[in-house]
Amino acid sequence: MQNAVQDNARVSALGGYAVFAALLSAAGLPIYIHAPKFYVDEFGVSLGALGAVLFALRLLDVVQDPLLGKLAAMTASARGFAVALGVLILCGGMIGLFAIEPMFSPVLWFAIMLTLVFSAFSFLTISFYAQGVGKADGMAKGGHLRLARWRETGALLGVCLASIAPFLFISIMDAEFTGFAVSFAILGFIAVVLMRGEWRNVMPAAGPGFRTILQDMYVRRLLLIALVNAVPVAVSSTLFLFFVESRLDAPGQEGVLLLLFFLSAAVAAPVWGLLAQKYGIKPVLLGAMILAVLAFAMAISLGSGDILLFALVCVATGAAMGADLTLLPAAFATRMAKIAPNAAEGFGLWALVSKLSLAFAAVVLLPMLERAGFNSGGDNTEASLWLLTLLYAAVPCGLKCLAIALLATTEMEKG
Repeated sequence: MQNAVQDNARVSALGGYAVFAALLSAAGLPIYIHAPKFYVDEFGVSLGALGAVLFALRLLDVVQDPLLGKLAAMTASARGFAVALGVLILCGGMIGLFAIEPMFSPVLWFAIMLTLVFSAFSFLTISFYAQGVGKADGMAKGGHLRLARWRETGALLGVCLASIAPFLFISIMDAEFTGFAVSFAILGFIAVVLMRGEWRNVMPAAGPGFRTILQDMYVRRLLLIALVNAVPVAVSSTLFLFFVESRLDAPGQEGVLLLLFFLSAAVAAPVWGLLAQKYGIKPVLLGAMILAVLAFAMAISLGSGDILLFALVCVATGAAMGADLTLLPAAFATRMAKIAPNAAEGFGLWALVSKLSLAFAAVVLLPMLERAGFNSGGDNTEASLWLLTLLYAAVPCGLKCLAIALLATTEMEKG
């Protein structure tokens, strides 16, 4: 009876995990969706320069994220304070990025503000997911998948709101991205308040170190699958606005299509989680990946005016992403609970893998489009539009096929 009461008490706090996940997700993919186009349109920054900055920040992450994993492990006893400070830095960077006119070179300002945002984002993500391992272990059987459903559904709802917020604010104010940044800061305050009691519930032991974690063959395999599987999301997110505006010739429809994409992911995430509890992570995740391949293949054939067909692509790829963001982290967390209960260092590696996928999109795709003569919001040649289509749809399609092959040859353990 007492155990049941304790489990119910733990479950009652899952709403806080959903809100905090929404905050983090709002600072993740939406930044790659909005920031490049915002700085191109508002300040005339070239795609090549933005790609170089984003790639340089990813190189910084190669060194920084593992160290932030160490820092998260070292500050576990004061995690509440460390997280509050991280949220303050995150919100400050977001306001500087979107709500304050650059005080010097827009490219340098962009780089500094993104450094603040991404550094705080990494530390908070590592701390948050590490804390979730202890939380799930204290719940009933299937705790990792149950927590993942709450956490990733909250994250996807956060992505939904963050992705369409500027398009909503534009109808009520001129500086729509200022409204976005201020709203983000308010969400940060709410998330800190809701999670204030959670950070002291679990006091992890000292971490085993990166070497011990990477010696585990299953962990290495999961990290490889996560890397290959995350690149398609990074690619399609980075190019989404450009694709809708220029390839589909549908300016003004970006907000609705983004909402459709992320709402599909949010609705699908808990369904994938329930299916995985019944049938296992591997077959369900493979099914979601195949769905993504079919959708991206369909997108290759789209052109001007194909908005309804692209809406179907958004629904399918969004639903597939719901599985990616729910099931793989749950599988990784389950393994971390067995070999590294602290989990902070493990999720430092996980965060690094996620960002390496975004580095690919930044350093390869944006400069390629610029060299092909692609002009955001202007007239483009058929060759540059066809390149945009190949990069947006064909590249993710091929990478998803590779991820399917890797997962199919991996023996998944049960959580």
